[in-house]
Amino acid sequence: MTGSDDNGARSRRGRLLALIIAGTAVAYVGVQFIGASLGWSTRTLGLFDLAALAVFGWALVSSFMTWHARRDDS
Repeated sequence: MTGSDDNGARSRRGRLLALIIAGTAVAYVGVQFIGASLGWSTRTLGLFDLAALAVFGWALVSSFMTWHARRDDS
């Protein structure tokens, strides 16, 4: 890969991470709203909390790895 191709791949990865983070946040708020209106138990809502936390954790690690790879290439 050339330098510009590598930058393009990193840019795509960054945009994908941003979409995943935003989508998870919107889905989390939606599930909390729907769960509250349908009377879901706190245990069920806690499962969605853990799932969202896992996605946010994965995104944090992935964004750090992307940032670190960019620093190493400079």
